[in-house]
Amino acid sequence: MLKTVISARGNWHAHVDLFINAVIAGLLIGGLYAAITVGLSIAFGMLDVVNIAHPAFVLLGSFLAFWFNNEFGLDPIVTGLMLSPVFFGLGIFIHRIYYTSFEKRSKETLRGLAFFFGLLFVTEVGLIMAFGVDYRVVRSGYLQKTYSVAGIGFPLRLVVPFVVSLIMIAVLQILLNGTFFGRAIKAVSQDASALRMVGANPVKIKELGFAIAVATTSIAGALLILVAPVQPASARDFIGRVFAICVLGGMSSLPGTIVASIILGVAESLTATFYGPSWSPAVAFGFLLLVLAWRPAGLMGH
Repeated sequence: MLKTVISARGNWHAHVDLFINAVIAGLLIGGLYAAITVGLSIAFGMLDVVNIAHPAFVLLGSFLAFWFNNEFGLDPIVTGLMLSPVFFGLGIFIHRIYYTSFEKRSKETLRGLAFFFGLLFVTEVGLIMAFGVDYRVVRSGYLQKTYSVAGIGFPLRLVVPFVVSLIMIAVLQILLNGTFFGRAIKAVSQDASALRMVGANPVKIKELGFAIAVATTSIAGALLILVAPVQPASARDFIGRVFAICVLGGMSSLPGTIVASIILGVAESLTATFYGPSWSPAVAFGFLLLVLAWRPAGLMGH
């Protein structure tokens, strides 16, 4: 009898430890999801550009971080920051093609979507040709370290991306709320005429806003390869997830993106821990459907 009681208590403590560690891991993974999604919240939520190629740009950032790490031993986060101006320029180039070919002719709805689908697959094929189909990882001194507080593990490979993600989103939030340019980005898809009345060029505002969205993928890609190995087709795993987080968070709300990312991360982590990884997408997206049925505008939408 005594052995049964001790065994039951041991199992209960083990389950509590598993639960707490799964919640912490999900919270930290949510930070990564927020970094990956924040660019889409700007492009899709604020600018009405359905950039379905967004995860492919994230993977491009991951593989460039891998290459600089492999060739020069450069830390992936440094590479992400260093290449963000290049990605900004790439965003301007892509938006000019998109605007001239589709939006200017009012054909952005379906043909614009096909354009970004094409970009997604072209980027994936380009990465396969350059790097092959194998999974790639990066090396860094802090990736193998884990700090433990009261029996709860905090692996630096998750903590560092979480912190960097929050800093990046805080900078974007200050830019969007504290400057005329940022407020213009938030308003351009709602009332372009009003922007023209105050002397702003809506097309230029939208172009620069889209470029900022693409620039975030350079840093997000670097954070992604810190957390997990990547291969060129990994972008497909994130298409549904980033759009779900964007919608759940309220489309254009950056704080909403963080909250939705953490909810999805924790839901996936708990499901993977107690029921197996194959169930985690179904449970996470089931939760998304329930929330949207209760609040169609998302958690922080208007």
